[in-house]
Amino acid sequence: MNNFLDFEKPVADLEGKIRELEGLENGSDIEINEDIAKLRQKAQAQLEQTYAKLTPWQKTQVARHVDRPKLTDITGQLLDDYTPLAGDRAFAEDHAIVGGMGRFRGQTVMVIGTEKGRDTESRLFHNFGMARPEGYRKAQRLMRLADQFSIPILTFIDTSGAYPGIGAEERGQAEAIARCIEVCLDVRVPFIASIVGEGGSGGAVALASANTVLMYAHAIYSVISPEGCAAILWKTRDKAQDAATAMKLTAQDLLKLDVIDRIVDEPIGGAQRDVPAAITSLGDAIEQELAKLSDKEPGELREERRRKFLAIGRLETS
Repeated sequence: MNNFLDFEKPVADLEGKIRELEGLENGSDIEINEDIAKLRQKAQAQLEQTYAKLTPWQKTQVARHVDRPKLTDITGQLLDDYTPLAGDRAFAEDHAIVGGMGRFRGQTVMVIGTEKGRDTESRLFHNFGMARPEGYRKAQRLMRLADQFSIPILTFIDTSGAYPGIGAEERGQAEAIARCIEVCLDVRVPFIASIVGEGGSGGAVALASANTVLMYAHAIYSVISPEGCAAILWKTRDKAQDAATAMKLTAQDLLKLDVIDRIVDEPIGGAQRDVPAAITSLGDAIEQELAKLSDKEPGELREERRRKFLAIGRLETS
């Protein structure tokens, strides 16, 4: 991995030395091989130590890492016979939200998620994962379609938030998000949402109002970005680290607050260091949670989902 974060510099230095020695290795130099083995052990220990004590701001950086699993990676590894479905049947196709049907470990599912893209070209194509109203209306259409044919819904969220452009606001961005949440809470099929990177603002909630919410160990989920929060509260983005701590946006904090239901472990050093293994872990968690939901009646699924989200943030009074 070449895209190291600032706090990973000690690991980056060690792995750089390993690459230098590997370039000198001729296959018969026992001393060089021993040095490489020692450096690998040291790098692994440093990586484990670093990731065992990440701050909320560091987790935010990890959640935004360019090499983390993207929706296309997830559908490519977990789904068979995947067929993408496009358009909101009203205005246009939005490439920030991608959806379609496929078979997940033998079961037909409807998959909907945000796609950020990996390089400059794909990021521009997917608008950096920031959906416009037509994206949320497409999601509504696909959820209604799944509900009509009793197909479980799986959503995957990785977005900094909905697109804030003038055109999006003119076409009813807030209304589209609200309607999307309404449809999430209305469908009568098993519904599992997974926060795989950045879960930002109403743009994330619009796809995450599910029966079960899974979250990668180093993902984040919040009503606003740390930078946005700092700009509002302190009038400067320089306080983003303080905001990240105060916002309780990590998976560990949100599990305690009952905002999410389960944390999915990542490989040491984050999902970006071993994408296939991270996706396999997520798939195993989805399979287990889907089995639990499959035994419930449609009305029960809808009622439990509504109660779950009405209870978030509610204070108990004596």
